[in-house]
Amino acid sequence: QVQLVESGGGLVQPGGSLRLSCTASGSIFSIYALAWYRQVPGKQRELVAIVTSGGTTNYANSVKGRFTISRDNAKSMVYLQMNSLRPEDTAVYYCNQRNKPTSGWGPWGQGTQVTVSS
Repeated sequence: QVQLVESGGGLVQPGGSLRLSCTASGSIFSIYALAWYRQVPGKQRELVAIVTSGGTTNYANSVKGRFTISRDNAKSMVYLQMNSLRPEDTAVYYCNQRNKPTSGWGPWGQGTQVTVSS
């Protein structure tokens, strides 16, 4: 498995935008699925968006139409473009990998904090 490191979080006002980046230590070309999760203290980690090696994407209902996940295999990067941010999007965001359709998710990294507040 490659190691994934998240970055790009910060403080943003409601309605603003952020782009999160996930840098992989090696090639992501053959990784079946890459995803962004988020977690608020005291709550379970939730799946935000997922992109497969075939380019299929899926989103949590709460972010559909506002967030876009993408993967750049050539650069070994995964991105999460977040627009029209809301206070309820405040969380620590993590990226993760599933190497095969039958694999589990990999180990969790440090994540990156996103705070939406005026």
